[in-house]
Amino acid sequence: MCICHKIVNFSFLFGIETFFRGRKPVILNRSVTFVAGKKEKQKAMQQTEVDNQKWYVLYTAPRAEKQVESRIQGMGVICWLPLHKSPRAWSDRVKIVDIPLFPSYIFVKCAETDLYKLLRIPGVSRIVYYNGKPAIVREKELDSIRTFLEEAANHPLMEGEEAEIVCGVMKHVSGKIRRIRKKYLLLYLAQLGAHVCVSLEKVYPVNRIR
Repeated sequence: MCICHKIVNFSFLFGIETFFRGRKPVILNRSVTFVAGKKEKQKAMQQTEVDNQKWYVLYTAPRAEKQVESRIQGMGVICWLPLHKSPRAWSDRVKIVDIPLFPSYIFVKCAETDLYKLLRIPGVSRIVYYNGKPAIVREKELDSIRTFLEEAANHPLMEGEEAEIVCGVMKHVSGKIRRIRKKYLLLYLAQLGAHVCVSLEKVYPVNRIR
């Protein structure tokens, strides 16, 4: 009798084991489906965040553009400060430096809800608005600016081009380039009716960005 009782008990346990073993795959499938659904939802949310990101414009304090750019990048926000090369003249030489193409303006790419957080950054004065809303800049407009800057940077001095003397006793006098040599060029000054030899380091095309 005791033996039968033990057999019954073992049979009962075996039945429970079989019962749970038969349903493990079902539970596992539900788990996999749940995880897969969660990942798809996360991807959808991430894509929505990317779709909500637009290019906006911030106005900065004077001469604070580069510092603001660095601080925005430190927050992990995409930004762009268009720079162009411009001559800065001393008494004996000219140095080409990078200066903002649009003084006090910087472009940022983010969601509108995140845009207002950037106002807390030191050096940011305000958001640029258009028709009562933050102004949105289209990607193709920024591409046009990039193309323009690349062409300006790669454009060499050419004969026949108008150039200006940017330092020395003849500072701000302009003329037409007649001949270009390795270290100097021949400049025709119409107002004086004369040709002068000028070091390449002391001239800059007048039709470039200022």
